[in-house]
Amino acid sequence: MTIRNRKKFGFNALSFAVSMALAGTLASSAASAADDKDKLEDVEKIAVVGSRATPRSIGDSTVPIDIISGDDIRKSGNSDMLEILKGAVPSLNVHSNPISDAASLVRPANLRGLSADSTLILLNGKRRHRSSVIAFLGGGINDGAHGPDISVIPSIALKQVEVLRDGAAAQYGSDAIAGVMNFVLKDNAEGGSLEVKTGEYYEGDGATTELSGNIGMPLTEDGFVNLSFQYKNADPTSRSVQRPDAQAFADAGLDVANPAQIWGSPEIKDDITLFANLGLDLDDHSEAYLFGNYSERDVKGGFYYRNPHNRPGVYSNDDGATLLVGDLTPGPVGQVNDGLGLGDGIDCPVINITSADVTQQQDYIDNVQNNPNCFAFNEMNGLAGGFTPNFGGNIVDTSLVAGTKGEFQMDFLEGILYDFSGSYGSNESSYKIVNTLNASMGPDSPRDFNPGKYIQTEWNFNADFVKFVDWGLADDVSIATGLEWHDETFEVVAGDEASFKVGPLFSQGFGIGSNGFPGFQPSAAGEYTRKNKAIYLDTSMPIFDSLVAEFAVRYEDYDSFGSTVNYKLAANWNIIDELAVRGSFNTGFRAPTVGQANVSNVQTNLSGGVLVDSALLPPTNPISAQLGGTELTPEESKSFTFGTVYTQGDFFLTVDYYNIKVDDRISQSEKIELTDADKATLKAAGVPNVDGLSQVSFFTNDFDTTTQGVDIVANYSAELFSGDSTFALAYNWNKTEVDRYTDITGDFKVSRLENDLPNHRATFTWGQSWDQFNLFTRVNYFGEYQGVHVDYDATINTGEAAVTVDMELSYFINDSFSVALGAQNLFDQDATEIDFTPAGAAECGGCTNNQWGGIYYETSPFGFNGGYYYLKGTYTF
Repeated sequence: MTIRNRKKFGFNALSFAVSMALAGTLASSAASAADDKDKLEDVEKIAVVGSRATPRSIGDSTVPIDIISGDDIRKSGNSDMLEILKGAVPSLNVHSNPISDAASLVRPANLRGLSADSTLILLNGKRRHRSSVIAFLGGGINDGAHGPDISVIPSIALKQVEVLRDGAAAQYGSDAIAGVMNFVLKDNAEGGSLEVKTGEYYEGDGATTELSGNIGMPLTEDGFVNLSFQYKNADPTSRSVQRPDAQAFADAGLDVANPAQIWGSPEIKDDITLFANLGLDLDDHSEAYLFGNYSERDVKGGFYYRNPHNRPGVYSNDDGATLLVGDLTPGPVGQVNDGLGLGDGIDCPVINITSADVTQQQDYIDNVQNNPNCFAFNEMNGLAGGFTPNFGGNIVDTSLVAGTKGEFQMDFLEGILYDFSGSYGSNESSYKIVNTLNASMGPDSPRDFNPGKYIQTEWNFNADFVKFVDWGLADDVSIATGLEWHDETFEVVAGDEASFKVGPLFSQGFGIGSNGFPGFQPSAAGEYTRKNKAIYLDTSMPIFDSLVAEFAVRYEDYDSFGSTVNYKLAANWNIIDELAVRGSFNTGFRAPTVGQANVSNVQTNLSGGVLVDSALLPPTNPISAQLGGTELTPEESKSFTFGTVYTQGDFFLTVDYYNIKVDDRISQSEKIELTDADKATLKAAGVPNVDGLSQVSFFTNDFDTTTQGVDIVANYSAELFSGDSTFALAYNWNKTEVDRYTDITGDFKVSRLENDLPNHRATFTWGQSWDQFNLFTRVNYFGEYQGVHVDYDATINTGEAAVTVDMELSYFINDSFSVALGAQNLFDQDATEIDFTPAGAAECGGCTNNQWGGIYYETSPFGFNGGYYYLKGTYTF
């Protein structure tokens, strides 16, 4: 018997991998072709759910799990993996981030109301490396989140996705507080498909083209090679109106783009992904495996418009009362700096801003425009009407996992299953900001900059073992144990000199660095590394035919903050054949990432409706310490679930309550003002470069939360409408309360943590298949949420509950060719519009945000782009 045939044991020591492809899902079922249904109708859903020991049917599992088949993933019509999962798992929320620094490059996702890095991501059961992108502006709940980049995984490469909705730190270690997502790659040794898809939003923008393919080939007679690729381009979108201040400048005859500031999805170019999955039987008792990926894409998004009257550090330092004019008067012979003189700032007159176009004021013409020793950015080509930077970057993601697994044949080890593996993962983000300037360099400033790059690198080595022993119970007891070694490095690479340079006009009040995203200075560059090792024990005991109990414990030691011990207890009791109850209790932790502990950056954000530059510093930096920063420690969690499973024929229902308490949560602090007294204290202690700082933030363990909720999942299949029908209903109620916090977190962020995500989410899916047609329909419900725009508390409002509909109709021309026409948000449900009421006004009267040009609140749980339609062609061989 070969090891491939022996896979009925379900051993995959690092995953809760499923033993075979499924006909449907728990969270969303969709129609399959009639012949596929005949092949799969008797397949039982088998998974190792939160246990490293023994596989069980999903109905017999001790914890809730969703399984989304590859067929259902492809029916969603979306090319973004996060959007696909959001439509299938109601307890998962994903926000679009229109203007949010690096969060536009890698979007965070939230399972069960917790931050994006509270969910562990696995690929083929192996821990996935983090992205190099830290979401500095993560919309409150994800501020500072540092998790893997799920979007690089193409749907065509996937056999299925498994979502464990329960804490699993005792089995898998850090990050599994909210749950685990396991992406299972296809392992076919023959056949394949080629798919072409194109679509755009109803508004006529965001056009997307995608070409993807998959092929399975034999690797000798005893193995397989499965290869996948995806190539995609997506145009940007805009859900914006012209800002009133920009319109005033345009009316005055200045050259201003319309809209000057764009709220929308970023442009994605040359998004290429390659995945490979290989397996080979070495003999009757062992096999080798190898899988990995290479992915690369370019992303570019919008930024805030720089008003040519009042942008600090560029145009004015007194909110637009007077123009910021640089004195270029040459100093003594030889004292020159990059072509600019060393003026003392007193040889140029004060220019009061009295008109929309400053360049037409006579005092400006006489004393600045016609004076070679005086300079203002209004006189540079294209800057009289302000400017809007574009921020983006190049993201490169690579990984490789190799290992061997099987069963020992030595006498004293016989019957022990093993899995030895090693993995390497790297994610590199090279940033670029264009159409901006380094104001301190004056007229010598370039307009485009490379601010530097972040590189996240991880190594994992695992040794995992499972033994089945007879303890006289209803069945054999499975005992799993293993060792893990992990090495994580976060590297900061300095930007080009102009992106961080302190130019000669800094002393006259001009800002330093590339405006909007200053480059990483050499002093901030370097590699930061952490190592940790772990050992775990996991048992599954069938005490009776109707009662299964599981226990897991894990010891993990980090070379930075020490060790932690976590455990888990879980059970499933089949009261009668149709009804079972299940529950779990576990402790968990999330270790601060190396990036969170060491990263430095300058962000442009809004404070009280005003654009300001805020420095993010390591929590142990003396400036951070002055404001309350301390060395980061792990988050600690305690959670429990309790639920029921009911099965009657083709009807399946689960109801699960969960409660997750997290202490010392890690997040980015509020932007804290650095007072004159703080600066004096720091300077007295010898801390340099504090005078130029106004706001500072840092990562901190500052607050505790309790999150509770209910998941309801129901599935039913039948022969209806002269075809085969599957129905699925999934509902989630989720509520987070902040139990403890200080001013370091602040009231506004607490409000975002508690209210930004809707408390109620639901999906209803109907899949219908006939001989040559398939119809897939999903109805999505999103409850009320807190509407926030530009992170400014004056724009908080209650977002309205909404319903969206997704639909796809497929036609099978023959056994090889099919076409599909579909739409997401079929009826073009709009997000809640901003109704910004000016201070003192009784009502706005239908006006849009009169400062920032956005139409919809950023926090819309179903996005702000509206309806999207697409056409897809598939060739299967």
